[in-house]
Amino acid sequence: MRVLVTGISGQVGGALMKTAAPTGITLIGAGRDKLDLSRPEGIAEAVSAIAPDLVVNPAAYTAVDQAETERDLAMMVNRDGPAALAAVCAALGVGLIHLSTDYVFDGSGSRPYQPNDPIAPLGVYGASKEAGEAVIRDRLEDHLILRTAWVYAVEGKNFVNTMLRVGAQRDELKVVADQHGTPTAAEDIAAAILAIISARSTGSKVAGTHHYTASGATTWHGLAEAVFARAEPVWGRRPLVQAIPSSEYPTPAARPAYSVLDNSSLDKAVAVPRRNWRAAADATVGLILARA
Repeated sequence: MRVLVTGISGQVGGALMKTAAPTGITLIGAGRDKLDLSRPEGIAEAVSAIAPDLVVNPAAYTAVDQAETERDLAMMVNRDGPAALAAVCAALGVGLIHLSTDYVFDGSGSRPYQPNDPIAPLGVYGASKEAGEAVIRDRLEDHLILRTAWVYAVEGKNFVNTMLRVGAQRDELKVVADQHGTPTAAEDIAAAILAIISARSTGSKVAGTHHYTASGATTWHGLAEAVFARAEPVWGRRPLVQAIPSSEYPTPAARPAYSVLDNSSLDKAVAVPRRNWRAAADATVGLILARA
């Protein structure tokens, strides 16, 4: 099975390309130089030239706050690009695994969101990802939309790396404590996608909309505390993290107050690896510190 992976310079796409694929599965990476979601007119030709058996699309516009002033670009990358991908996949008769986000929900709930719960994005980023989901459902029957949340990795711009950078410079910082979600390592998402692909290669196809995150839940403040607890033995010190409400840290785009995702539908469909968020964060922080 030849699997085309978009966005290989991103966290999940990069993790996929670094993870050993099961026997019989070949991953073919495509960066923006080969397949650019902001240029939908070139997508059909790029995919057709590779002629994959399956496409995995973790590529996206993810600048949540910047999207508020770059709506057209966010929609181009997160809606129009996936629309073109879905169309060429339909024409070639191949499936599409598309990564989406917890930001399609408004965060007003108090229990983990299930895939079929009503969606109501609060900002342009969430709206653009929801629009991408809708057009894929409309254009391609053989699709899997996989929503995840609070993604981080050893490399790249993410909350974990930001905390380590800031925490190394300051003895005290403030972090929002009233937004609840599940930090999820990019390498775990990659492992889950490979498990889904492996199941597909043996005839067990997972389709529709599902969720994948680590297990458990916390807040941004809780994640920051976990990062510094892991770093303390290396640094010999631990920054003080003050818990603050979102109102004290205003951002251009509103965030869901609660965006924990229910993973049960995916777990029933296929066996995927899943770590607790704390264990995965500890492991990633250890890797980052070892590289410093």
